[in-house]
Amino acid sequence: MTMEEAMKKRHTVRKYTDISLESDVTEQLIHRIEENNDKFHLTIRLNTNDTSAFNALIKLFLAKGVKNYFVLSGPDTPNLDEKLGYCGADLMLYAQTLGLNTWWVGGTFNRKKLNEKAGKNKVIGIIAVGYGTNQGTAHKSKSYEDIASYDGKAPEWFRKGVEAVLLAPTALNKQAFSIKGYDRYVKITCDNGIFTGADLGLAKYHFELGAGMENFQWDTDH
Repeated sequence: MTMEEAMKKRHTVRKYTDISLESDVTEQLIHRIEENNDKFHLTIRLNTNDTSAFNALIKLFLAKGVKNYFVLSGPDTPNLDEKLGYCGADLMLYAQTLGLNTWWVGGTFNRKKLNEKAGKNKVIGIIAVGYGTNQGTAHKSKSYEDIASYDGKAPEWFRKGVEAVLLAPTALNKQAFSIKGYDRYVKITCDNGIFTGADLGLAKYHFELGAGMENFQWDTDH
């Protein structure tokens, strides 16, 4: 399965089976984490066979069977949330190519416990990963016209990029994006409160995957 195929197949899954991650799958996930950490100077890690990510109430009613998860963390720099959102998107889709399911969790995890373990680093969320009891369902989505505009006739790569962004998970499923394009330039902004940075990173990763980086440049001047 390619990353593009994984992007179309991946849906949020909140309930997981008792099947453990195979050693080779764990090794591949850790290698992918290390690549992201080295490239973006982060401290993302994979916790396995650990059921402490949620409190008892959440585990009882929402997060059943979650025992493996990525901890999204890094040095507390101004753009940390965006980098973690970007790398989190990469890890979720890579996990999907390995036959796993995922769930982006930005608010209901055991924040105090994970921050204590993180030391000087900041934790912005976790991603549950494992073998789901189902494959999830597509989330309710805004339309292309709701979030995107292009100066002139939009090229195919721009439309594909926007469609990819609409497949990305976001906090509270708000999809609070504005995507504007002209010539070969694209600018994405987001307004989703404390989740803005992470949502922006998720959106940028998906847009790049959908549009193809060879087709456009990010507008960083306006």
